[in-house]
Amino acid sequence: MSYQFTTLLVEQQENGIMIVTLNRPEKLNAMNMTMLEELNELWLKLKRDRETRVVILKGAGEKGFCGGMEVQDVITPEKMKDIPSMYDLQTPIGEIQINMRKIPQPIICIVHGSAAGAGFSFAIASDIRIISPDARFSAAFVNVGLAGADMGSSYFLPRMIGTGRAYEYLYTGNWMKAEEAMSLGFASRCVPREDLMSQALELANIIAKKDPLAMWLTKEALNQNIDCAGLEQAIIMENRNQNMMISHLVNKSK
Repeated sequence: MSYQFTTLLVEQQENGIMIVTLNRPEKLNAMNMTMLEELNELWLKLKRDRETRVVILKGAGEKGFCGGMEVQDVITPEKMKDIPSMYDLQTPIGEIQINMRKIPQPIICIVHGSAAGAGFSFAIASDIRIISPDARFSAAFVNVGLAGADMGSSYFLPRMIGTGRAYEYLYTGNWMKAEEAMSLGFASRCVPREDLMSQALELANIIAKKDPLAMWLTKEALNQNIDCAGLEQAIIMENRNQNMMISHLVNKSK
């Protein structure tokens, strides 16, 4: 499967690891219309990609992971005057996070420097976050005149760090520094910037060596059970997945 983009660099390794780089370093990797469209294209392609087993997401350049959305390119004055056009725009923006959750491959996000606005949402929609000591996160939507909850932030953040702290960050747009991200369980590892990729590859290689169906079913179960009504529904999902895995392993051994 071909992955050729303008704002994204995609490196496919032989072991089933894909490295995706947000590649607009001169703009702090801000999301413009092209990147918006290309990200959704990328995630939709990965839904049908059975060769790629895990994705590492990172930002190009020294300044940071992603500074947010390039508002003047995405939300033009013409669109702001036309409510149907704004609705048509908001839908694919939100679909980025939905599509990230729907792809079967686990996503490891490595963050250095700033992850604000859209960059914050890319990080929280990923499955694992590895950060450097200079990483910092902001749901900056409220700081630019928008509502404080956007791009999945009001869904993901309370589930990750609890409602009390999530409300604070979404209401204020304040920065969550690396130490806070670790203490709140937002990120799983904090390593020197030069070690980010090696740490991500270490985890990615472990995941890539597992049975891909097991990883896909595990990701699906985690995402479904975050929203399920209770323990019984969670067990039903797990039982279904284990039955599928047993049948898969039996057929594979024949």
